[in-house]
Amino acid sequence: MSNARSLARQLAVQAIYQWQIAGQDLIDIQKQFAEEHNLKKVDKKYFRELLQNIPKCIDDLDRHTSSLLDRNIEEVDPIERAIIRIGTYELDRRLDVPVKVVINESVELAKKFGADQSHKYVNGILDGVAKKLRSAELNKR
Repeated sequence: MSNARSLARQLAVQAIYQWQIAGQDLIDIQKQFAEEHNLKKVDKKYFRELLQNIPKCIDDLDRHTSSLLDRNIEEVDPIERAIIRIGTYELDRRLDVPVKVVINESVELAKKFGADQSHKYVNGILDGVAKKLRSAELNKR
């Protein structure tokens, strides 16, 4: 399941990136990804959840990161922005996904899709979000 979910996150980064850049309709993006990608090994339900729900709560997600960013969220590289928003969504709305998993997955996505050192930036931002939103979970470690 976790590999299927990792694949869902990878596609979600690309789909949310596309939405951020082109402002395309989410249903159209979802259809396009279904046509262009082999989704057999992907957690399709999770991909749809991320793609449909992140834009709906974008202001809340961005509020969680605004004090942690060194610039306005819209000035952050679009790939990093998509990864930060996915990670923040999971930290805020998917309490079933452990903090460590969210951050590790986000760092791996940044290494795969982002600029050279973007994984360090993503890690720092999401670590700060986790401290705000999941302090109880972090204190149990």
